Amino acid sequence: MLQFASSLPTLNWDESLLRLALAAVLGGLIGAERELRERQAGLRTHLLVAVGSALFTIVGAYGFHDFLASGESVVRADPTRIAAQIVTGIGFLGAGAIIRQGFSGRGLTTAATLWVVAAVGLAAGAGYYSAAVITTALVLIALYPLRIIAFRMLGRFRAEDGRLLIELPAGTPPGAVIDEIERAGARINSVDVSQEGDRRRLELDVVLPRDTPAPRLVARIADVENVAEVRWAD
Repeated sequence: MLQFASSLPTLNWDESLLRLALAAVLGGLIGAERELRERQAGLRTHLLVAVGSALFTIVGAYGFHDFLASGESVVRADPTRIAAQIVTGIGFLGAGAIIRQGFSGRGLTTAATLWVVAAVGLAAGAGYYSAAVITTALVLIALYPLRIIAFRMLGRFRAEDGRLLIELPAGTPPGAVIDEIERAGARINSVDVSQEGDRRRLELDVVLPRDTPAPRLVARIADVENVAEVRWAD
């Protein structure tokens, strides 16, 4: 029994710190991209998911060492049992990032990144550093460079869609802005209105016709009376 106890794997402070810190850095990198694109789940959310997944993995593999080494009973431990629940559990968080709007949905990419970040954290927690780093690099490539390539290749065959962010003085009705968008030939899927101090913020999901690029629409909206700021977010 003593020989069995001494053969149980353990994890020291240095290794634990390395795994958790790596999970935080890699998750933060993916979350920073989402933060820059102003998605609901940003840097902190992705970082916390990665660190939490890493910690669950470490606890499942090493957290019950004293119990297993006590010699009071024979226990068969599966170090992957807790980590396996991350795969299904992260689905609840991902579902919360998806917003249903009519026949379309938003947040699918963010939900996917949360799922991948959980996998990155799990790999870091298990000590599979190369897989965690490679996966993070592939995710960042898919989120930005690959998106641009796909847009340039397929953009000519479909309309462009994205978010139009507009700020107006408090109390200004959005009717003139909406009329200008419709005159430009764009289709508005949804409109969210919020108040931030002395500004009224409009967030519109817009589908542009192929002959109306986003910069041209932004320029037209900027010329509308009382528009304080306007920008386009893909």
